[in-house]
Amino acid sequence: MKQINFIVIFVIALALVLFGIENTEPVLIHIAKGLDVEAPLCVELIMAMGIGAVLAWVFSVWAQVQGYFTVGKQVQQRELRIQELERDVERYRVELEEQSLLLPASPSPTEEGDSSQAYAQ
Repeated sequence: MKQINFIVIFVIALALVLFGIENTEPVLIHIAKGLDVEAPLCVELIMAMGIGAVLAWVFSVWAQVQGYFTVGKQVQQRELRIQELERDVERYRVELEEQSLLLPASPSPTEEGDSSQAYAQ
């Protein structure tokens, strides 16, 4: 993957160099009323691409920050759900213990010995 990244960056840098060599004539840019900038076309376009790249990076960071807040909310909701389920499990365990106390005791193996002989005959 590092080789692919290197190749992509190299190709972009080479294209920018070739573009700069071919476009050296000065161009006038009107930024605002009374504010004009004159520079070679290649410099102005490379600066415009740089500003675009910085804006794309800022947007990416902003999207990641929003994602962290969303993940934080999801984790909080899952923690609440886990607590609810743990309370339910504890309540069910107590109910099962209470029901087991209400059930009649099963005969011990020695008491079953008499009835098992009846079946063996």
